[in-house]
Amino acid sequence: MDKRRVVVTGLGLVTPLGIGVEKSWEGLIQGRSGIRRITHFDAAAFPTQIAGEVHGFNPEEFIEIKEIKKMDRFIHFGIAASAMAMEDSGLKIDKTNAPRVGVYVGAGMGGLPAIEHYHKVLLEKGPRKITPFFIPMLIINLAAGQISIRFGAKGPNSAPATACATGSHAIGDAFKVIQRGDAEAMIAGGTESVITAMGIGGFNAMKALSTRNNEPEKASRPFDRDRDGFVMGEGAGIVILEELAHAQQRGAQIYAELIGYGLTGDAYHITSPAPGGEGAARCMAMAIHDAGIFPSEVGYINAHGTSTKHGDELETLAIKDVFGDHAYKLSVSSTKSMTGHLLGAAGGVEAVISVLSIHHNMMPPTINLDNPDEGCDLDYVAHKARPATVGCALSNSFGFGGTNACLLFKKFDH
Repeated sequence: MDKRRVVVTGLGLVTPLGIGVEKSWEGLIQGRSGIRRITHFDAAAFPTQIAGEVHGFNPEEFIEIKEIKKMDRFIHFGIAASAMAMEDSGLKIDKTNAPRVGVYVGAGMGGLPAIEHYHKVLLEKGPRKITPFFIPMLIINLAAGQISIRFGAKGPNSAPATACATGSHAIGDAFKVIQRGDAEAMIAGGTESVITAMGIGGFNAMKALSTRNNEPEKASRPFDRDRDGFVMGEGAGIVILEELAHAQQRGAQIYAELIGYGLTGDAYHITSPAPGGEGAARCMAMAIHDAGIFPSEVGYINAHGTSTKHGDELETLAIKDVFGDHAYKLSVSSTKSMTGHLLGAAGGVEAVISVLSIHHNMMPPTINLDNPDEGCDLDYVAHKARPATVGCALSNSFGFGGTNACLLFKKFDH
């Protein structure tokens, strides 16, 4: 039996580069950094005082005012990106199709700001001052829950929480839901907002973050020998996936086709990738096998590329392992050099970017790559975006706990 074909018909972004797909994409193509000094809290005492914050976001543009206070910021972002993606797709949900449209939207850490705030309220004012909306504000699946309520989507509903691989797992799992016939359309992706004292403090304790506080725009530098850790970002990335005939029947614009999904576990370490990047390599190979294409057909990889010493090296090794000689012919870039690392939202945002690279025939750059590290010897599209026909794009996401997800998109061909 032939697999049902799944296409991307809508895109939504909230990133440190701007609200909406157009502003975010423009920033990426210009090679602009969204990293600045932290304003969400006083970071003066922290080793890291920089992050990719979202500025100029007004939740009331997307959510009823009375509902805003019932949700934490990551849910605001998820609803906003979903609203943009739904409008972009032109998909309408009514009682006739509601059970066949689902939502898979996850987060890596969920409502950390709410937890911090109400812990302080508890200590200072006592338990009676905790809002009844505290739990629904913070639990990860309430992003998917609120999105489904907002749009009336009654189909499969779930919320992966797989650290930095969350957004990619959500999209990949949604892809399989449609492919096996359990839905006709899915709202899928990831959202995150944990630039807080506890969030930054926790990652600082792990020595995971860059401390290049005097040059925020240059702090995220994947594959560069002077990188010193990742830079945290926030935002959301959402795609609308549809079964091909369903999309064509309603005359939807098709950005790209989703053709392959890989997911593996390293079974090695809580934070370090497996030796040689073997878990990442198996994941990429699985996506390629699922798609039924040759590795040589992949022209662009949106790398996980977090700007950490071991992560960048091992991803490069994994790409060489999977693609052999073709690794030196394809192009790789890490857009985290501009957005920072959006944790649970990263896979959603980078899936959208991968689709846009196919749609616009343009590969976004890896900025700040001044001196490629030893062993990082691939074509990382350094400094400037590059026009190129992108037939197939692979998006990589690798998370703490050794969880890996890869999505393979292709230029749509009737």
